[in-house]
Amino acid sequence: MTVPNSKNSFLTSLVSGGAAGTFVDVALFPLDTLKTRLQSQRGFLQSGGFTGLYHGIKPVILGSAPTAALFFVTYDSVKIFLKPKVDERHHFLIYMGGATFSEMVACLIRVPVEVVKQRNQALLYGKERLGIKLLYRGYWSTVLRDTPFSLLQFPLWEYFKHSWSHKVDRELKPWEGAVCGAVAGGISAAVTTPLDVAKTRIMLSSVTVGSSELKIFFVLRALYREKGVQGLFAGISPRVVWITAGGFIFFGIYEETKVIMGKLFSTKTRVPNL
Repeated sequence: MTVPNSKNSFLTSLVSGGAAGTFVDVALFPLDTLKTRLQSQRGFLQSGGFTGLYHGIKPVILGSAPTAALFFVTYDSVKIFLKPKVDERHHFLIYMGGATFSEMVACLIRVPVEVVKQRNQALLYGKERLGIKLLYRGYWSTVLRDTPFSLLQFPLWEYFKHSWSHKVDRELKPWEGAVCGAVAGGISAAVTTPLDVAKTRIMLSSVTVGSSELKIFFVLRALYREKGVQGLFAGISPRVVWITAGGFIFFGIYEETKVIMGKLFSTKTRVPNL
């Protein structure tokens, strides 16, 4: 029998989330750069086109691990705390609530990293001093983008895993959980692309732009008037490909690391059956 341990769960989420986040963000960074440049108000070519696709990688290397780790520590902690207290039929509410709260916490690190990264990707680095106010420009637009995304992705991921596991009558292997994550991510990415476009434009805007013009719904309305539906879904192809591929790698590494960490801790916490 293996004794559950909250410290082990915390460390497992920390290591699994950090490893998965760093690997995916670095490996698929060029696709993210293309997406950012397609969404930039300066235009694709003026923002760099197909050149220098690794501009902005440094803050990502530094920020990916703590951002992903913080998200999964929060998400898994919410699940561990609430699932025993809630009927299984309503577990989807835990996934939705946990994902929402986790996004708000993770964005405390993610937003400054995104601001620096995207301004480098769009070749805006060095033109304006990045103070705290500018570093957190786009916090709420990022939360408003990532929360609907996670509200779709994580319940879908949990649902796909549960359905697949029920069908094959066993625990899923890491690669199977990765497939579920990829499909859930691709669907969620496509649906929430307009929010991502608005967030990108807010983060790339000049420091002289008034705060009233940086509200997400104002940006979406202006973008629709300027370029119609096509403008709202700018960069959808690289975004969906990036997040689908990233979802497979991310959840695959996450699930595999959890298995490895679980085996590691089980050898240290095993007690004899009575």
